[in-house]
Amino acid sequence: MCLLVGEYWPRISRFGSWQVQLLLSCVPIFLLSTSMVVAADFPFFEPVQPARPFQIIVHRGESHQAPENTRPALQRCIEDGLEWAGVDVRRTQDSHHILSHDASVTDAAGKVWNINQHTLAELRQVDVGSRFAARFAGEQLLSLEDCFALCKGRLNLYLDCKDVQLGHLAEEIMESGMRQQVVVYGNLDQTRQINTNSEGQVATMTKWRPGFEVPAWAVTNGLAAVEIDAPDLTPEIAASFHRAGIKVEAKVLDEWDRTEMWDRVIAAGADWLQTDLPEELLAHALWRRLPKRPVEISLHRGANRYAPENTVPAFAKAIRLGVDFVEFDVRTTSDGKFYLLHDSTLDGKTDGHGPIANTPSSVVSALSAGVKFGQPFARLGLPTLEEFLTATEAKIGLYFDAKAIPPEALAEAIERHHMCDRTVVYQSPQYLVRLKAINPQIRALPPLGKLEDFPELAASLKPYAVDADWNILSKDMIAQCHAAGVKVFSDALGKHERVEDYLQTMEWGIDLIQTDHPLRVMRAIELWAAHQPTNAPAIPVLK
Repeated sequence: MCLLVGEYWPRISRFGSWQVQLLLSCVPIFLLSTSMVVAADFPFFEPVQPARPFQIIVHRGESHQAPENTRPALQRCIEDGLEWAGVDVRRTQDSHHILSHDASVTDAAGKVWNINQHTLAELRQVDVGSRFAARFAGEQLLSLEDCFALCKGRLNLYLDCKDVQLGHLAEEIMESGMRQQVVVYGNLDQTRQINTNSEGQVATMTKWRPGFEVPAWAVTNGLAAVEIDAPDLTPEIAASFHRAGIKVEAKVLDEWDRTEMWDRVIAAGADWLQTDLPEELLAHALWRRLPKRPVEISLHRGANRYAPENTVPAFAKAIRLGVDFVEFDVRTTSDGKFYLLHDSTLDGKTDGHGPIANTPSSVVSALSAGVKFGQPFARLGLPTLEEFLTATEAKIGLYFDAKAIPPEALAEAIERHHMCDRTVVYQSPQYLVRLKAINPQIRALPPLGKLEDFPELAASLKPYAVDADWNILSKDMIAQCHAAGVKVFSDALGKHERVEDYLQTMEWGIDLIQTDHPLRVMRAIELWAAHQPTNAPAIPVLK
């Protein structure tokens, strides 16, 4: 048979669905077009091993935490163990490719730079970070070449062709060694040209809409994947594409970026989900698959990776992530008001200056607690203890670091919000003795730096748990604490924020891990669960 389906597709597409399927079944795959090679079952690189049931495409990188389409936005995807970043590609005046969604960018001084009217060298001088936050000052636009160097072997890329030179783009992908880590998204004319220029070796995708043939439309256009708006995806549609070896990406952005739609497209069989909320999506899906957890999670100063630490949005994010506790710090102003702040001075995390203990609440309440994190949080203030307790009451466990608050005031606050049975208080043993004398129901959490101190600490304070130095953790140490009816909490902050370290302590029976990287701990839990017998109970947690 010599029929070239690609050439005759305008006429073939008028056939009925069953006729198209029959025709395709009779045509050798290499004859489907004179200008393209069908990319069924394209061998994409798997950045996360073992693979999850579905993969995440993060829209423009982690653009809620860093300037979109920049190095730090992509670096955060890598650090969070995500599979894909969706980035936008444009052509400079001298025909280099650079990452930018919009046709122009605005620098720190307010000057507008049109991408196609400036050379790569000129655009490299543009500060695209300062307008997001001072901590990103000097951040540059990222060339596609530099993007490939950053992501090679670490993160796959969905390249959205905004304004590109297609032949050059195909060549750049091939020469970079990124062929298996890229899918090129564009209209059909663009994807056909990429297929031609790469001889079918670069994966392409475009939007599928209701009314298009399934899967004939994608097969005859040489697509490796299709993008489908979340409301349009059904199990039948996904299964049809899968039978043809074509990946299905569900677009769950904007109003579709919510739990009900995530559940729907995952159940339908989506391979990839494009989202602005990767952390919430992965957490939601994990807890649905794994209702019993081998360890509890506390987020250090709230979900400080995704919102300014010790602020209401950071705690709201932690609640949406479904973790067990939020850790927070309380300090006192010069006029006796209580605010959430880790440092003793205002300089580090706010736009204020000086010790908070020497500053009246009228000044503290006017400060920004978010401007240094990012412009979306510029108007966010430090929460008072009362505001925090109101926002979190009955929603999550509280890991109360009593930095500078009298025990009487602490007890009164958590009693008034009915949170005694959901709060652990971290402070010195001396402070905790005073606190328990006020209210014996309050759960004490003293630090434990040396194992030999545990017997006396357990006898004198009878703590609910100890906050153990990570370096003293062992199977025997945890067993000794459990034998005394004491739980073991520990901070994995810094050098121990590794999946391997989490897994080790989980096997030893640790009760709670405190972290700055929730997705890493969740990944460890996912891996732990995958190696348990299907009928095995979760690691027992002391009550």
